[in-house]
Amino acid sequence: MSRVKRALCWIRRDLRTSDHAALHYACEHAEEVQVVFIFDSNILASLPRDDRRVTFIHKSLQQVDEVLREHDAALWVRHGDPMVLIPELVEEFAADLVVTARDYEPYARSRDVAVKKALGDRFHTVQDTVIHEPGVVLSQSGTPFRVFTPFSRAWKKLTDVRREAPMLTPDLSKLLKLDPRRVPTWSLTNLGFSETELWLEPGQSGALSRLNEFQPKIREYEEARNFPSKPGTSGMSVHLRFGTVSVREMVRRAYEVGDEGEKWLNELIWREFYQDLLWNNPHVVKGTFQPQFDGLVWPGKPEHFEAWCQGQTGYPIVDAAMRCLNATGWMHNRLRMIVASFLTKDLLIDWKLGESYFALKLLDFELASNNGGWQWAASTGADAQPYFRIFNPALQSERFDGDGAFIREWIPELKDLPAKYIHAPATASSFDLSAAGVSLGENYPRPIVDHATQKEKAIALLASAAKRPANGPDKITNSPD
Repeated sequence: MSRVKRALCWIRRDLRTSDHAALHYACEHAEEVQVVFIFDSNILASLPRDDRRVTFIHKSLQQVDEVLREHDAALWVRHGDPMVLIPELVEEFAADLVVTARDYEPYARSRDVAVKKALGDRFHTVQDTVIHEPGVVLSQSGTPFRVFTPFSRAWKKLTDVRREAPMLTPDLSKLLKLDPRRVPTWSLTNLGFSETELWLEPGQSGALSRLNEFQPKIREYEEARNFPSKPGTSGMSVHLRFGTVSVREMVRRAYEVGDEGEKWLNELIWREFYQDLLWNNPHVVKGTFQPQFDGLVWPGKPEHFEAWCQGQTGYPIVDAAMRCLNATGWMHNRLRMIVASFLTKDLLIDWKLGESYFALKLLDFELASNNGGWQWAASTGADAQPYFRIFNPALQSERFDGDGAFIREWIPELKDLPAKYIHAPATASSFDLSAAGVSLGENYPRPIVDHATQKEKAIALLASAAKRPANGPDKITNSPD
């Protein structure tokens, strides 16, 4: 592309200034660059006014603005429909070019098509949020993968870190100089939102601090990642979601460790696997990846779903995980698998309800990963957990929270129970319960279902669907009794 006078760099899921593909490109191809961000009213309109993600975005943008102001520039923020506002900003700044990072989710794609239609060749997108874009990693026959392990092997064969994960450093001297008095304000209050407490430091400073802290732990990740009461995971998913750190930086860190970093690298590849699945199978947004499950009617009870949401199921590891999610917007990955299995295969409730609840609550929510993870747990997705393999929540709790540290943190009413009972309080004697101050049915619920009974029902329900052809009966259900 030939050089232009002025470019807008439209940041979206890349809320940083370092190792930044769009800003790097804009600075290379324009004499002056103005960075802009749109609080998208099409997305924000449906969010609760105290949504943590909006607080995280706002605080991360403040850091971006601080960096820009060090160069006598400023972040230009608007609130509204980007399909209207971006063309307006092009006129306002007399911009010759708009540069932004590609986003592969359905709404983002339709939004960018509309902006491209309005701007034509002045609209340019670059790759930033993934190492290999959806549709690039293919089998030897040239078809998309449906199973993770061969996808990951092909991904790694394609990946030369120096080529696929270079450091992209923007020339910030190209930033457009602005009179601070001219820059519009963009407080959360003006946006109609209130500030919410976050469990992690936002922005690129928070991302790099957390990544640096995790770096020495990468070698122990494969084992340590399973225990929710221990700091064995990176906690980087939120930063990756909003681009306060580049995926290239995370991949470089994994490769620096060598073979011992492969397990953590695989988690980054899982994210790209799910994005590839969504790109090639957009029907999964509204239906199952495996079509034979589309007609399945889940017979679970609405009151059980409400108990699951509120952490009142009588299964402590499930309840602790859900209470943590409700209070912080975060859930450990092992716990995500446990609570998803419990909802679908113990409570026999449609995975789409759980998917929607996570979409509402998770600070690190990404459509592809959330959908892929829920369909994995429900046995309806690609490379999914076999329907006859069902997590026993008490055994999972004993294995990964042996002394009950995580449970005690989030269910204080059980904190004085001995470890041998804390995973299943209903198995304790009335004497032990009384001594610990626990009254089942009063200050902590009795189990709302029996796991062994529900397991058999789940296997029968899913087996009936798994064996039918994709164009079989419209409805498949078992009695909820």
